[in-house]
Amino acid sequence: MKKPRISAVVAMDSKRGIGKNNKLLFRIKEDFERMRRLIKGKPIIMGRKTYESVLTYTGGKIIPGSTNIVVTGDPEYSDVHKEGCVVTHSLDEAVERAMEEDVDEIIIFGGGKIYEEALPITDRLYITLVEGDFTADTFFPDYSDFKKVVFEESGESDGLKYKFLDLEP
Repeated sequence: MKKPRISAVVAMDSKRGIGKNNKLLFRIKEDFERMRRLIKGKPIIMGRKTYESVLTYTGGKIIPGSTNIVVTGDPEYSDVHKEGCVVTHSLDEAVERAMEEDVDEIIIFGGGKIYEEALPITDRLYITLVEGDFTADTFFPDYSDFKKVVFEESGESDGLKYKFLDLEP
């Protein structure tokens, strides 16, 4: 089995903002549809706060069709009791667990700390870049080393201008 590609999926504003008060900055239907297509059937790695935010948005449900791998530094954390979820205590452990699955891609799903830690091992970025400054308190790290544009498409939804941008180093 060949090593799977490690990719990050992220929606951000013009200043790399990704969240505020542990909530998303915007909801764009086309972004959610794209995200679902990108992650379906692949293990997704996320931090505890992102996991808990997902549960809030989904009414307590995990992201279906994917193994949800939660990274937390808290050895006592045991909130993940749902089928399809795994708790790990480091990014390395999460990636090792994800590699146990027979997939061609592993998805880094956030939040800010996980993205920052994972960026050096990330092979591709799936970015939704939304025009404007949404006064975020959580940011995506500098990704200026990702220069190769693999895919680009612009759109607008409910007055929000956005661009889907797939980048590789």
